[in-house]
Amino acid sequence: MPNKKSAERRVNIAERNRLYNKHWTSKCKTAVKGVLNAVASGNGELAAKSFSVAQSVIDKAVVKGVMHKNTAARRKMLMARQLKMLAV
Repeated sequence: MPNKKSAERRVNIAERNRLYNKHWTSKCKTAVKGVLNAVASGNGELAAKSFSVAQSVIDKAVVKGVMHKNTAARRKMLMARQLKMLAV
């Protein structure tokens, strides 16, 4: 346990931030899985709709500082590539 009041506050803030980041990270992973599952099932319409939602969630995570912009770009590129292969 922290010995100083300021250290105790930092522990509380770190825990709050951890839970916030965990929430958004989980939300992003779920959205990406939704797209990849739709692509795997061959449902193009659902995949396109899920892709739009996933892009939005990932972009919001970047704005909130949970995810790095290059990581977000990589994940969106992976989903777009899967979606494009479904269309071909």
